Amino acid sequence: MINKLTEKIRKTHAPICVGLDPMLSYVPQQIQEAAFKEYGETLEGAAEAIWQFNKAIVDATFDLIPAVKPQIAMYEQFGIPGLITFKKTVDYCQEKGLVVIGDIKRGDIGSTSAAYATGHIGKVQVGSQEYTPMGEDFVTVNPYLGSDGVKPFIEVCKKEKKGLFILVKTSNPSSGEFQDRLIDGRPLYELVGEKVAEWGADCMGDEYSYIGAVVGATYPEMGKVLRKIMPKSYILVPGYGAQGGKGKDLVHFFNEDGLGAIVNSSRGIIAAYKQEQYAQFGEENFAEASRKAVEDMVEDIDGALQAAK
Repeated sequence: MINKLTEKIRKTHAPICVGLDPMLSYVPQQIQEAAFKEYGETLEGAAEAIWQFNKAIVDATFDLIPAVKPQIAMYEQFGIPGLITFKKTVDYCQEKGLVVIGDIKRGDIGSTSAAYATGHIGKVQVGSQEYTPMGEDFVTVNPYLGSDGVKPFIEVCKKEKKGLFILVKTSNPSSGEFQDRLIDGRPLYELVGEKVAEWGADCMGDEYSYIGAVVGATYPEMGKVLRKIMPKSYILVPGYGAQGGKGKDLVHFFNEDGLGAIVNSSRGIIAAYKQEQYAQFGEENFAEASRKAVEDMVEDIDGALQAAK
């Protein structure tokens, strides 16, 4: 799957993914009203509104981007109907040719971690039949439990040719409480980065490893260090736009070939119509606002990469 992601980034010239992290407050009133008219003000109604919202944004942007990243918590909050919408979103994006990164941040040990991996990127056996439960192409993984928590995911990756993005240095302000702690004089995130490179060496695609890392756009200097530690790992970079990251801050996350990183923007794209610079689109044309936000993001990042050459 890493080969497909790399190929699509080359084809689109857009090393970005759209974070499909919908809050109900992001969904325009006309979509909410239509869903509630059919299903009532219920979990089913909320899930339907989010599904229609997602579908419109994907329809407006799929030709510009290589990947999407749905955050499962935004669907879990609406219970089983929300999870059904998560699965419908995964399937629809793949039908549109997009790579799907399931932002699940799972991490446990032994059979529990193996079950998470099976459920999201693997296949499950039911009697004589085999099924693909969620079916994402990549998932995010929390490495806090060490190799016991990560290796079951790696085993499924090898079997299914799927991929991982392992949390290394996250974009949130309090990430340093643990991730920046010094161990033998070195920050913990560097040691985790070395482990990612080690795990990845055993899971190589044509150019890059199936095992990538999550490194926040809000810490560009740390990204520069981690790029050198993990030269063959793709870096998923959250924190663009709404969290403060800009294209010029991100050049060191990439390798000299212009590859090796994919930058995520969530509410900066899916809720673009709420921002002043896209207000002219209005609520009814929210999907067109999202498309323009994608075009602007591509221009910003590609321009920064070209200027850095």
